[in-house]
Amino acid sequence: MRQVIVTPYQASWPEAFQEAKEQLEKIFGDRLLAVHHIGSTAVPGLSAKPILDILPVVDSLDGIEAFDAAMEQIGYEAKGEFGMPGRRYYRKGGDARTHHIHLYASGNPEVIRHVVFRDYLREHPQEVEAYSTIKEQLARQFPEDISAYIAGKDSFVKAMEQRALAWWSHD
Repeated sequence: MRQVIVTPYQASWPEAFQEAKEQLEKIFGDRLLAVHHIGSTAVPGLSAKPILDILPVVDSLDGIEAFDAAMEQIGYEAKGEFGMPGRRYYRKGGDARTHHIHLYASGNPEVIRHVVFRDYLREHPQEVEAYSTIKEQLARQFPEDISAYIAGKDSFVKAMEQRALAWWSHD
């Protein structure tokens, strides 16, 4: 079972993202249209599980599995859609995860949802503070139960996503 570890924001996370991005650019080449750092490690000041969430955008998912072997060569485990149609998921680090790759084709609405959520948090420090507090409390309450940790923050995150989308649509 995976432990729930939430740490204060680490200044090294953007650099670690940049290194991972460069690896993805080498592997996917011209198929890659963009690479976004998403999730809590992409938001300065936000407490986070120390796992980089990375969202590459490709031209199409057609034939994308051909890159799985190259991803495995640099330590990623290819998991296919892993419960989310339209996504290709890779993870690195086994039970002590270090990276999650959420790969989508251009035009998938999940890309906008993730990027808007990140940008909203970057612009709203009061939300960062509240979200950090909830994550830290849940990590203390459920140190050995990642499912309970995720479920515990679900309604807060969904409400914040709605605020983020409203903010974005008015921007």
